[in-house]
Amino acid sequence: MSNALDPITIGVVSISDRASSGTYQDLGLPALRDWLAKAVQNPITFESRLIPDEKDRISQTLIELTDAGCSLVLTTGGTGPAPRDVTPEATLAVADKEMPGFGEQMRQISLAFVPTAILSRQVAVIRGQTLIINLPGQPKAIAETLEGLKDGEGKPQVHGIFAAVPYCIDLIGGPYLETNDAVCKAFRPKNAQRPRPS
Repeated sequence: MSNALDPITIGVVSISDRASSGTYQDLGLPALRDWLAKAVQNPITFESRLIPDEKDRISQTLIELTDAGCSLVLTTGGTGPAPRDVTPEATLAVADKEMPGFGEQMRQISLAFVPTAILSRQVAVIRGQTLIINLPGQPKAIAETLEGLKDGEGKPQVHGIFAAVPYCIDLIGGPYLETNDAVCKAFRPKNAQRPRPS
């Protein structure tokens, strides 16, 4: 039986001048790893990077992670309007395709909490067989955008972006991801669903 879950390599990148220089503790990488470990059932190998807000360095890191076989790369930080916020530019510079729906949905979710969500410039792109997504900088906002908004009974009100990630990875030739439905239920058309491992 080839029922075992596919292993996946996921790149997580925290982009911050201050955290990378040791001025303050980075909270982005632990937040990303913790959420993914709860949401994804597959065995995960993490490739973690903590780098400054430098466009060429960010682009180079994204290229290294795609070349290293990451099927998914999540970045946090550097997506606002400040002069040092260059993560979207660095991400678009290495893209084969842009996936604008991810950024649109993240801003939609964040607008439920703060009007300044319209200042966020997160983008998502495909490079080769890798999906790269820029996430917000705050751990709380990372979880909200990935997971979506739920009502008091835990039913989704606004879908989080991660619900679409596994099917996107299927379409670009990556491993088949199973999610923990209690955290974030992946959506696939019926003809793209596999039987769950027993």
